[in-house]
Amino acid sequence: MTVADPSTFPGAVAPTRQYRIDSDGLGIAVHEWGDEQHPVLMLGHGGLDFAQTFNGFAPLLAAGGWRVVSWDQRGHGDSEHAFLYSIDADLRDIVNVFEHVAGRNAVPVIGHSKSGVMMINLAESNAFRFSKLVNIDGMPWARPAPDVNEHERSDALAADVKLWLDHRRRTAVRERRPGTIDELAARRNVMNPRLSRDWMRYLVSVGASEHPDGWRWKLDPSLKFGGFGPWRPEWARQKLAGLSVPFLGLLVEHADPLGWGTQPEHIEPWLPRDGHVVRIEGTGHFPHIERPEFVAAMLLDFLGAPA
Repeated sequence: MTVADPSTFPGAVAPTRQYRIDSDGLGIAVHEWGDEQHPVLMLGHGGLDFAQTFNGFAPLLAAGGWRVVSWDQRGHGDSEHAFLYSIDADLRDIVNVFEHVAGRNAVPVIGHSKSGVMMINLAESNAFRFSKLVNIDGMPWARPAPDVNEHERSDALAADVKLWLDHRRRTAVRERRPGTIDELAARRNVMNPRLSRDWMRYLVSVGASEHPDGWRWKLDPSLKFGGFGPWRPEWARQKLAGLSVPFLGLLVEHADPLGWGTQPEHIEPWLPRDGHVVRIEGTGHFPHIERPEFVAAMLLDFLGAPA
């Protein structure tokens, strides 16, 4: 059996430009596809992913006339590791990337999974930065936030902070477990069961680094979902209705380990006035990887011609 070269994948194109910016003292890696003179289109990745997971999707958007800009979240990919991680810190990094590539101009934004959740939060508070917002399977709906009194909120804060600090103490000196390209691909396939093994092997080649004892994913071992401090992803649902920019939400048919299981009927009551959702049949949490041409065509139609 012929084994595919892990450094290539059909349709995957490495970023045209790669560089770092300073985000309040932390280096954030930025990746771009397309002509630098074209209008900016922001593209955010999900948790435990990295910008080059878009190598098969971003070039299709760039071919539509956009300068596609993505970045590795802190602790992910080629961005620097931090002492603490939180959604608020990620949002500060996003604002710094916005400022670097777009200044105070409104630009279209696409966010997948965790980035989709964060972009809802940012668009609600920084609407002037957004011309349109696309959310790819990043609209949690379960576990509505309880209405609790101030004393209970303080207890919840203390408990969450303690859990994070205990976790940080345990992982402060850890390294990612090494392995061969096939071993790392197999581990990731557990989280992404619908994606092909050849794609997973390609991701290792762009998202991991080789060491004398094997390959390691370029992810801080102390990363965990949620980060430092109390935060619930479904809180973003309550902010959807207040969005003032055109909004398109993409949902999927199949539930994946990293997905939210959200269906259109779960989110439609919360949609903003200028918003709608579409379910992409036959796909899981990564529709832009499973059906990149179809999803890119839909989004280019929604975004309209680059100004």
